[in-house]
Amino acid sequence: MINLSNTAQLTEIDAISLKQKLDLQEVILVDVRESGEYATEHIVGSISRPLSTFDQNPIANIEGKTLVICCQSGMRSSGASQKLLENGYDRVIQLKGGLLSWKAAGLTVQGNRNAPISLFRQVQIVAGSLVALGTGLGIFVSPWFLLMSGFVGCGLVFAGVTNTCAMGILLMKLPYNQRTLQS
Repeated sequence: MINLSNTAQLTEIDAISLKQKLDLQEVILVDVRESGEYATEHIVGSISRPLSTFDQNPIANIEGKTLVICCQSGMRSSGASQKLLENGYDRVIQLKGGLLSWKAAGLTVQGNRNAPISLFRQVQIVAGSLVALGTGLGIFVSPWFLLMSGFVGCGLVFAGVTNTCAMGILLMKLPYNQRTLQS
């Protein structure tokens, strides 16, 4: 159990127990990963509500049901769960270990092979390419191009320290990352 404040506590549920509750339609499963991640793979029956726009997406038809929040590993879902608890939702639990634990338990996911790759991988590809390009140009053209590699490195450090990623935010706005898979 994770203590979030003086009054609200977040409980967790394991993947097998969640599967049983989903089969009995006792819970509503909300996936807070970004649209591209959700399109790539998600738990059947889950509702996509990306954390980046979470406050703007009211969750309907929850009368008498518990909300289960999930993400890839459990980090983003704990933040979303805390927001819900702070805004008066009293029946909120989190999938322990996220989608990773669901798949580790041998449970199936639904997905779209044509979905864009994850935003995290896109950032890795772009950042790595910029560093390699800056280094190559710095060696063969002008040492001033090494500043590009340094700038990208500083941006990655800043992203890690602040838990924000300007490159990820920009990549998220590209048209192929705007496609969603409706549940």
